[in-house]
Amino acid sequence: MGKQMPSLEDELFPSTPGKFKIERAHNMNRQVYRCFASTSTMFLWALFLIALTASYLSFQSFVDTGSRYLSASWGGIQWEKQVRNSAQIHRNGGMSVLVTGAAGFVGTHVSLALKRRGDGVVGIDNFNTYYDPSLKKARKSLLNNHGVFIVEGDINDAKLLVKLFDIVAFTHVMHLAAQAGVRYAMENPHSYVHSNIAGLVTLLETCKSANPQPAIVWASSSSVYGLNEKVPFSESDRTDQPASLYAATKKAGEEITHTYNHIYGLSITGLRFFTVYGPWGRPDMAYFSFTRNILQGKPITVYRGKNRVDLARDFTYIDDIVKGCVGSLDTAGKSTGSGGKKRGPAPYRIFNLGNTSPVTVPTLVSILEGHLKVKAKRKIVDMPGNGDVPFTHANISAARREFGYKPTTDLQTGLKKFVKWYLSYYGYNHGKPVN
Repeated sequence: MGKQMPSLEDELFPSTPGKFKIERAHNMNRQVYRCFASTSTMFLWALFLIALTASYLSFQSFVDTGSRYLSASWGGIQWEKQVRNSAQIHRNGGMSVLVTGAAGFVGTHVSLALKRRGDGVVGIDNFNTYYDPSLKKARKSLLNNHGVFIVEGDINDAKLLVKLFDIVAFTHVMHLAAQAGVRYAMENPHSYVHSNIAGLVTLLETCKSANPQPAIVWASSSSVYGLNEKVPFSESDRTDQPASLYAATKKAGEEITHTYNHIYGLSITGLRFFTVYGPWGRPDMAYFSFTRNILQGKPITVYRGKNRVDLARDFTYIDDIVKGCVGSLDTAGKSTGSGGKKRGPAPYRIFNLGNTSPVTVPTLVSILEGHLKVKAKRKIVDMPGNGDVPFTHANISAARREFGYKPTTDLQTGLKKFVKWYLSYYGYNHGKPVN
């Protein structure tokens, strides 16, 4: 048989009775001493481990704080120098403009247009992942090559905004940062409130307290017309029936900006964009995803409205939108407040920026087929109740009257330019991707 393991009783008491009788008292004293010594040792070890843990946590906290400081995307002498250089004005009567959402589609084009004519431009963008951030990084690189510095940060960061206004006395703000997209609101509604409402208020709070206060031009949306059936859409039409959360946040933005104009004397101009398209566009837009799927041989989903009516949009080429944005900045009256206090009435304006020539979505697809020289695999589906509206059509008479806004690019010409950019950017050669 194998040797048996000693029991707990065997460990405590010896197997020889005589020895136990003689040494019992002595052993008991020794056991008490050992227990006491063992307890003291454990206590000391516990103190040592507690001290070691506290030291580690303290050191880790120091390292984390240092890492956050070192890896911060803004702040420091070099960063401030980049902001100042980018904001420098290089023409008589020029302006210094803070462009929010500068790495976005419209933001990139507006920033380039302002910089090219000699205005100072500083961008801010949070590079979120709503769509491929690599496209935003590519736009950032394009702007950097033209001397426009983009701060990586969020418009909800009040400290960052205050710091930027401490460095540069911006004369104008072109506010284009927003959570875009109608259908995505059903997946992530809070992102719309965070960017389009909370972010807007944070920016307005900074602007109202700036000295001097800047004039503000910002992107509303044609979506605010919602279920309006009167065409073409005019700025005086009712906008209290939004069809999507995105539209509701933009409508809320119009009411909020009116409040800041009324109370604090901020000069405010809201621009209702109508379906903007063109090079460097947004991948979530229909014309962009159609192009991608047609080239990849994948089917495209074409929605239609009630009674089999084709959806129609007032597609507006990016260059025309840029002209409207710049014209709005050039004609924006000055804010009248100082230190957060209103000194007198300030301008409050809203303009439609569209093309005034709605085109059906099937016609858009046909134009793309012609430019791509590839036949689309169309899948016709009835429009779901996801916030889309059946048509848009802009009345642009107010913008034409105020600053000479006149769109010049039709859809055929604009899509040709977009396709040329798309094939070049994504490395296509004769309709096939370059490996």
